[in-house]
Amino acid sequence: MSFKIGVITESFRLPLKEALQKAASLGADGVQIYARNGELTPDLAQEERKSLVRYIKDTGLVLSALCGDIGAFDDPETNTDRIRRSKMIVDLAVDMGTSIVTTHIGTVPENRQEDKYKIIHDACYDLGRYADLKGVKFAIETGPEKSHILRSLIDDLDCTGIAVNFDPANLTMCVDDDARLAVKNLAPYIVHTHAKDGIMIGKHKNDPRYSDLVGKKKWLELPLGEGDVIFPTYLAALEKAGYKGFLTIEREVGDDPVKDIENAVKFLRRLI
Repeated sequence: MSFKIGVITESFRLPLKEALQKAASLGADGVQIYARNGELTPDLAQEERKSLVRYIKDTGLVLSALCGDIGAFDDPETNTDRIRRSKMIVDLAVDMGTSIVTTHIGTVPENRQEDKYKIIHDACYDLGRYADLKGVKFAIETGPEKSHILRSLIDDLDCTGIAVNFDPANLTMCVDDDARLAVKNLAPYIVHTHAKDGIMIGKHKNDPRYSDLVGKKKWLELPLGEGDVIFPTYLAALEKAGYKGFLTIEREVGDDPVKDIENAVKFLRRLI
């Protein structure tokens, strides 16, 4: 399998340069960095952007994508500013040397006649057209809705600047969508992926490890290989679909994220 392994730097919960060094020391090929706030934002001065690009290169890593997740695009009152800010992140991606910006857009309704669908559609079309002009893919992260609904939206947009950031755990945890079938649904649009695992609590209500969470949480993120994402068959589906990009490790919880990420790198290396 010809995949590369990445890590979201924020998952380390370390200052950015320390996180970059840690990712390199664990054998990652690249990183994804949040660009909404913190040490890398669209407001960063040009010289500081250039300095960070040099630093990433010196670590031997590449920048797989920026995360431009600044909130849903389902409210006309907030969309104007969020679209403006997202376009700035697209410009930042160009300066940083990556062609992918990932984001969540809100939950897409299945009914195309709903006002919410039209609002999200129009925002994505605006962003996709802008991304096209800049040679960037604005990649929607999977999870809030089943894959066939997201596929329908992107087909409806008819815009090559909109793509998919495939997160198998989000689909598994949130909407009980089989990752392998979801890859088949979204294959033409997948440009980046997150390597994450987890479970939908309701499917494990009789498991004593999770029974106390029933009614309190809908899902639970777990280390790679410990959840319901069947990685061998999922990765085989990605390979069959022709995907050759990054499996970018994301760890949003856990007491020892560095150890979890180290184990995740080893887990993926064994499979690819």
